[in-house]
Amino acid sequence: MKPPHEHAHDHPHPHDQSNSRSLKAAHEHFFLGDNHDRNEKRTWLVIAITATMMVVEIIAGNMFGSMALTADGWHMSTHAAALLIAALAYLYARKHASNRRFTFGTGKLGDLAGFASAVILALIALLIGWESFRRFQSPMAIDFNEAIIVAVIGLVVNLVCAWLLKDDHHHGHDHGHDHGAGQDQNLRAAYIHVLADALTSVLAIAALVFGSLYGWLWLDPAIGIVGAVVIARWSWGLIRDAGGVLLDYVPEGEDLPDEIQEILVKEGAEIVDLHIWQLGPGHHGAIVSIVVDHAHAPSYYREKLAAIHDLSHVTVEVEARAA
Repeated sequence: MKPPHEHAHDHPHPHDQSNSRSLKAAHEHFFLGDNHDRNEKRTWLVIAITATMMVVEIIAGNMFGSMALTADGWHMSTHAAALLIAALAYLYARKHASNRRFTFGTGKLGDLAGFASAVILALIALLIGWESFRRFQSPMAIDFNEAIIVAVIGLVVNLVCAWLLKDDHHHGHDHGHDHGAGQDQNLRAAYIHVLADALTSVLAIAALVFGSLYGWLWLDPAIGIVGAVVIARWSWGLIRDAGGVLLDYVPEGEDLPDEIQEILVKEGAEIVDLHIWQLGPGHHGAIVSIVVDHAHAPSYYREKLAAIHDLSHVTVEVEARAA
């Protein structure tokens, strides 16, 4: 019988070649998402497209005396700056993935970047709402034809960027039901930034078309407020989910605890303490304390838990039940 509280860490098992989350990889604490490199490249590509569009609009605006083009160009610059947070997070996480000073790797850096981007998105929503409210009080003359052209160009660019950033998994707000999805909150934040910009373009086009037809100047700020509310809601969902990961919150519907319980109960073990947290997209860690009548080595239980695909780092504590 093994002494109580013996620990098992993630050492490779010679017969576990089929498990894509190899225990050797987990021991190296490399917890980046499966599509980390692809997502990083796409984010940089979106920044390049956005920056190019920004330069073209600012130059064209100055050449043709168009304030609408110039203003949208500077708006694109803030958009590129927000996306830069995501790109730099990918770069830093990749460069330092093997740095052992990060105790559990750099997989959570994307969640930190996503949280920061969500706060920026909330501020953008607040600014849009405030500016729309001011325009209710002081309506401004609008060059409808020019503004519609700018909004359409912006929409096309944003739709292309959204397509590039679209993840293979859904982008809704209820992700706790499927830990297998391994959602990248950093990519989600970049996607929502682009989607928010596309939404404002769609709403602007609608407001401008009806405004030009019926002279409804009030419609532009009214739709601006609607857009601000929608963007704020997206921002809150991202703050909630990314913040939850940073605080090691186990979302409702997460079935990892049940999977661990099911496997260990079959081995005659009683779980007395269980801690689960996310290490990165598609990677989770667990510390499990069990009490058993006839104890095996901790590595025995760890190998049983290796069947759970997203459980990448496991520590097992075994204690013999008191007679």
